Formats: sequence, structure tokens, C-alpha cells
Amino acid sequence: MTDSEARRAGTAGPEASEASEASEVSEVATPDTVAPGPVASGATPALTPQVLEIASEYAFPGSALDLGALLWDGRCLPDAQIRIPLGMLNRHGLVAGATGTGKTKTLQLVAEQLSAQGVPVFLADVKGDVSGISAPGQVNDKVRARASEVRQEWTPAGFPCEFYALGGMGHGIPVRATVTSFGPVLLSKVLRLNQTQEQSLGLIFHYADQKGLELVDLKDLRAVVTFLTSDEGRSELKGIGGLSTATAGVILRSLTAFEAQGMSPFFGEPEFDTNELLKVAADGRGTVSVLELPAVQDKPQLFSTFLMWLLADLFHDLPEVGDLDKPKLVFFFDEAHLLFDDASRAFLDSITQTVRLIRSKGVGIFFVTQTPKDVPADVLAQLGNRVQHALRAFTPDDQKALKATVKTFPDSPYDLEEVLTALGTGEAVVTVLSEKGAPTPVAATRLRAPESLMGPVDPAVLDRAVEQSPLHARYALAVDRESAYEKLRAADADADADADAAREAGAKPGKGAGGGRARKAEEEDPSVVQQVMGSGVFKSLARSLGTQIGREITRSVFGTARRRR
Repeated sequence: MTDSEARRAGTAGPEASEASEASEVSEVATPDTVAPGPVASGATPALTPQVLEIASEYAFPGSALDLGALLWDGRCLPDAQIRIPLGMLNRHGLVAGATGTGKTKTLQLVAEQLSAQGVPVFLADVKGDVSGISAPGQVNDKVRARASEVRQEWTPAGFPCEFYALGGMGHGIPVRATVTSFGPVLLSKVLRLNQTQEQSLGLIFHYADQKGLELVDLKDLRAVVTFLTSDEGRSELKGIGGLSTATAGVILRSLTAFEAQGMSPFFGEPEFDTNELLKVAADGRGTVSVLELPAVQDKPQLFSTFLMWLLADLFHDLPEVGDLDKPKLVFFFDEAHLLFDDASRAFLDSITQTVRLIRSKGVGIFFVTQTPKDVPADVLAQLGNRVQHALRAFTPDDQKALKATVKTFPDSPYDLEEVLTALGTGEAVVTVLSEKGAPTPVAATRLRAPESLMGPVDPAVLDRAVEQSPLHARYALAVDRESAYEKLRAADADADADADAAREAGAKPGKGAGGGRARKAEEEDPSVVQQVMGSGVFKSLARSLGTQIGREITRSVFGTARRRR
């Protein structure tokens, strides 16, 4: 009998429980393995009908992740195991709770089991304490006690990891995006632009896309904005609304302030290929991609928006696959409230659409935050799995948030207001989707202990892992190729040369009166089209861009560029 079969048998009754215990106790534990010990006679209370009903709803026959054991009337009941079906992880979820209640360890526990079942995982490591998932855990009294309480066979294990850092700031392989790929909607949020300014930025991107002006980094964007507000460039947008000098000034000032905060390294090439997040290690375990964010903790809106870019890129690149036996990727979005702070209605609608539709592409998203109120209702409605850690109720606002959280759960035999304030560290209220897609009953749960290191690995070890990664050679060195900035500078130089040539030609007398009158008429009344087509800048761009003119980049709901791979 396997460990998972014994756990399922344990929900069937006392006889099955005794058989399970005998099988588990007979196993020989290694020095670093904590085997579930025997339960003394009379120590495990009989399961009441209510408990049996709850436990039966979590006894899934297929592949599942083990979360922990049921808590009932202040007792931990190891015969009632709480699990989540592997195939339901793409129905998204929420991990919430006050600071210090164990949310990070819950992420680690779930990520470990996903990796072990061959599912790649993405973790945003905001505090810098998730890197330990790459190293085996250390047994101690707390781990022994928890393993015994929840009947867990705990074995130390590290998992295959890749470490990334935004723009290379911090320990990790640099993750960059081009400005063109990032798009106007997400960039507007990072720059804190209002709706009018966001629409103007979208117009700038539209122009750059049409003209083949690649916006690779921030200096490219600044060059295009400056050109479109110049005497020669202003007429280029006149037919589609134009760009006011005041709005352009706001955008340029926002870009300058953004760069002054050291944000330039995030935009550039080589651009990160999000398909790297879908890799499986040689031993069949899913790779855990850890985005190290401690170096940018003071730029929360940037990293939350950058995570949205990763999701948006995956969304429009992955094919439709429907419901799978296991997800292609599970994405944990830490500090999720930062994504929704000060977000426009259009931005929230785009997030909702992405969350709703990316499920059919095999990707599950778990938002991690303090209370469900941090997540908009339309997004919250898409989250089928819930792990709610303890909440505090010290102030009237806390009490109001507690009551609102309780209302988001299905009807339950628990007094959830009392339970949620009494949960200890590593305990949570759980409800998930069954294999039939129906929500399971609410279950207060004592969670299992992660088997990997519950803390950060040494920075030197982390750096060594990064340098030894095959991805390091591909992404480590930034590349600055010819793009909009260089093309516009070359166009200016050509325009100056054309102007000098025109002045020299104008000094020579024309041949014949007819030619002079025609030349005079053109000088007196040139059309707008003639002005634009005849400008030195436009002619230079036409020469340098060739077949790229008129080829506009197709963009997604977030304005991110669709790339062909």
C-alpha cells in the first residue's frame, strides 16, 4: 500500500486507519527521514459524521497534492487528510493571511509537490526567503512534531530551480523586456499615467509599430516622443489625433523620473523568452523558476506589473489545450494587492480576461495577499481554490475585513470568524475544487511541513547556481542594437545633409522661366502630404526601414506585442 493510498484508506473507518498505521510504522526511516509515528490507543478521537463527510470530500481517487490534516474542535485529526486535485490547479487560487501566518511556507509546500509531479512552477520571491526550495530541509523538533501531528513522512529534498532577477538587479539571470513588447497599457501603469496620457502613449506605440521603429529601451521611447513633438514630426500624427506638447511633456518627465530610480536595466535585450518557465528537469521534475525581488522591494508597482507582463506573454503565446490531467505551469503572484492598487477600469478588465482565459491554456495562477478584499471581485470570482491563513482583528477596519472574508466562503459548520482569528502559524482554512469542479466543504487544516530548506540559501551558493545555468550565457550580457533612437539620429543627420544640399542647389539659377514658376508655386503652397513626404526625416526613415514600413505589430488585450517564436 502506498502512502497516498493509506491516507485515502484512513478516511474510510477505524479498521482501515489501523491498517494504514501498521503499514507506515513498519517502514524503516533514514536518519533524516521523519516517519509518521504510531498513534497511542485512544489518542485519535472517533471521527464524527460531520468530520467523515468533510474528509470524504477530500479523498480524491486521482493525483492530488497533500496539504495537511483536518482540525476539528481544537484537535488535529490525521485520519482526515486534506488534499487538492492536481488537475484543478489550473482553476487558479488564493493564498491569503496576515503577515507571519505562514503564507510563504504554504507556497513552498505546494510548489514542492507540483515539481515532484512534473509541473513547472513560478515563484515571485519578494522577501528573499524562497531560494531554500533548491536545498534539502533540516530536521528539527518543530518539523518532527508537525510531521507526527499530520501523519507526514517527511524526507529532506531540494528541487530543480532557476533563479532570475529583474534586469539583473540582484542574484539571478537577468529578465528583460523590450519597451515594444511590454506595451503601452502596462507601461502606463508603471509610469503612473492617467487615462488621457495612457491613450496618448498608445498612439505613440501605434506610430512606432507602423514605422518599424523598434522601442527596445527607454531611450528609444524618449526619442520617438521627442520626434513627434518636433516641427517635422508633429504632422505625422495629425490625422489620427496628434500628441499635445503638454501630454508629451508629462510622459517625458515620467520617463526621466523612472530612469532616475535605476529602472533602465529592466528594458532591453536579449528579451526573456517566457517559454523558459515551462521546462522540466532531466529527472522528470518540474523546474521551479524563482524570481528574486529583494533588490527591488522599494519598486513594488514595477515588479507587480512586470509579473503581469510575464502572464500576458504566456497568455498570447500558448495554444489552447482545455483541461489537462496536470497544469503546464502554476504561477504564484506574491504581493498581489500591488497589481490592483490605483489600477484603471480597463486595466482591471484586462486582468480579469487574462485570468479567465489562461486556464484553458494549462496555466494556473495563485494570487498571494493579506485579505481577499485586496483582489477585485471579478478576479476573485475566477479563483477556485482557497487557502486562508489567520487574520487579525485588532481594529475596526480589521474586524470589517474579517467579516468580509468570511462572506466569501461557502456555508460551513465552523464559526469562521472565531476560527480565522485563532489559527496558528502553518494552519489555514481550505476549500478547493473537486475533480468534478464543485467546491469542497470548508476545512480548517494543519498544514504539512515543506521538505526543502525553510529559509534562503547562502548568496554565494545562489550566485554559483546562476553562473552554472545554461541560461546564463543566453541572457546575462545586455545587447544594444540599432533601434528607434539610432534610426532617428541617423534620420536627423540625413535631414541636415539634405538641407545643406538644398541650400547649395537653391543658390544656382533655374533653367527657364517655366521651371522657376513651378518651383516658386511649390515653395508657396506645399500640401501637408508634400511636407511630410518631402521632409528629410521621413525620407531617411523610408530608406532605413524598407519593407518594415506599414507593418504594425499585433497587440494583445494588455497592449503587449505578439511575438513569433
